[in-house]
Amino acid sequence: MNLSFLDWSIVAFSLLFMIIAVAASRSYMQSVADFLSAGRTAGRYLICVAQGVAGLGAITVIANFEMNFVAGFSMTWWGLSMNIVVLIIAASGFVVYRFRQTRALTMAQFFEMRYSKNFRIFTGILAYISGLINFGIFPAVGARFFIYFCGIPETLPILGFEISSFALTMIVLLSISLYFVFAGGQIAVIIADFIQGAFVNIVFVVLMIWFMMEFSYDQIFTAMQTAPADASMLNPFKTSAAKDFNIWYHLIGVFGVIYVVLSWQGTQAYNSSASSAHEAKMGNVLVGWRNIPQVLFFLLIPICAYTVLNHSAFSSFALSTNTVLGGIENPAIQSQVRIPLVLTEILPVGFLGAFAAVMLAAFISTHDSYLHSWGSIFIQDVVLPLRGKPLTQEEHIKWLRGSIFGVAIFIFFFSLLFQQSEYILLFFAVTGAIFAGGSGSVIIGGLYWKRGTTAAAWAAMLTGSIIAVGGIVIRQFDPNFFINGQVFWFIAMVSSIVVYILVSLLSPGPGYDLDKLLKRGKYRVEEEYEVVEAAPSRLSRWFGMGEEFTTSDKLIYVLSYGYTFIITGIFIVGCILALFYDFADASWMKFWYGYVVVLLVISAIVTVWFTIGGIRDIRSMLHRLSTMERDESDDGQLAG
Repeated sequence: MNLSFLDWSIVAFSLLFMIIAVAASRSYMQSVADFLSAGRTAGRYLICVAQGVAGLGAITVIANFEMNFVAGFSMTWWGLSMNIVVLIIAASGFVVYRFRQTRALTMAQFFEMRYSKNFRIFTGILAYISGLINFGIFPAVGARFFIYFCGIPETLPILGFEISSFALTMIVLLSISLYFVFAGGQIAVIIADFIQGAFVNIVFVVLMIWFMMEFSYDQIFTAMQTAPADASMLNPFKTSAAKDFNIWYHLIGVFGVIYVVLSWQGTQAYNSSASSAHEAKMGNVLVGWRNIPQVLFFLLIPICAYTVLNHSAFSSFALSTNTVLGGIENPAIQSQVRIPLVLTEILPVGFLGAFAAVMLAAFISTHDSYLHSWGSIFIQDVVLPLRGKPLTQEEHIKWLRGSIFGVAIFIFFFSLLFQQSEYILLFFAVTGAIFAGGSGSVIIGGLYWKRGTTAAAWAAMLTGSIIAVGGIVIRQFDPNFFINGQVFWFIAMVSSIVVYILVSLLSPGPGYDLDKLLKRGKYRVEEEYEVVEAAPSRLSRWFGMGEEFTTSDKLIYVLSYGYTFIITGIFIVGCILALFYDFADASWMKFWYGYVVVLLVISAIVTVWFTIGGIRDIRSMLHRLSTMERDESDDGQLAG
């Protein structure tokens, strides 16, 4: 075992605290809407932090470790251009605001409202299949991390039998996640995820400070220079030899960020949990700040691990790590456990336990959210529409829990049997495209274009899913096929957009009543809107700040715009200068070192800011849940 008694105590205490918090929230869950969407009572900070860690996951940590171990600082440069895109989407409320206005509990419910019941069932099935396959490797990657990081032997003696530690670890981790979901549905999930998110950010900041003190500027610079000349880890303009994680990977990602807003349903409950459309929009704007500690952690730790494996000062640690890696035959698994193995060599007692507790929190937060999402989608968007008969509140929640348990059983056996052959992020791209390849055009077209038709929605979804499934089959039989998962995703997205537009234009009709869909005009739902006394100025409206904005809301927007404009300005100026000057690696290293220091300071501020805001949101949410009246008909199904 690699962990000491102190390390295990930290892990146990963090888990116990989460269990107590979840148990205390059980009494607040009193309806289907509570189970599915926390009664639509969550505030911006609670949603932002909880959804962030729900999307984080142990598997996402490992996936980003993989990418940045290969790409280094270079990939981060192109990521700077993403800030302005993300802010524009968030500040405008693109998709998020209008979806919340529909009051749909799931995306497929919106599809029924906008298109048809049959299309809802079809997309529910498609989202479910896509999600299960994508989710299928999560337990395996998480379990492998804990086995290698904690030093758990391959088998454990239990009642006279030698039991596989891989299977046993998955069972234990999945059981904890199931308990959180069963305890109180989305109310328990969102509270547990917030606690885990706040804890994760605190540990991230502490660990990053330690790494900055432990590894010198010169050591990191020396190690980075060992990369091939045309696959630089410092100079983003010298990466022509980089195969998978290059500028094309990034550009497709930028396009995807715009196209797939709310498409991915793994955390779909958060899409409908906000107390209002405005809170949903503000929570989305805060994502840019929330991501800073995570992004920096994903960058700094792989680079320090690369330094350990490529600098003579750490040769003994590198030898121990490479010895263990040499005993692993599968290259994909080698890639996943490389950095965890390095961390076991260099982290001191206490920090080992803190990082293990972070990964446990990340594992649980993603699994409880994804179990909730895929289990709910199957009942809400497949079973109940096909059944055609309403359920009582008790029966409905019982069916939801049974479906969630079924998801857990499936992903356990999928993880046990599936042989992974490529980087996690590339697997995510192609499996997610089964649904997200076509859903972006259907969601955006449905919310913003009255000419969008049901026939176009069917054609777009079929196009995206067929291309994605083809990519999975090809990559499974030929892992070295020249088109990787990211490119297959891009092909699926573009093809679906073209098909949706063409079929809609060829379908005659008066167009859809978007006011009715979005509860505007004579269909307005008063409690969904903030009460204000003055109309916003033209400048405020131009920057996406509507009449419902308070002074603090505007301050958040100004700070967000200011930070993003600075980062984008640095990116633009850097790209222009790179056309005329060939900056030396030493110059790039100075820039990156300063970048890390600045973001580390911001990370500490954001962690305190969001933790305080989230605690306030929890108090407000629990007060509303304890006093509000429930509507039993608000169960995600449409009348008739």
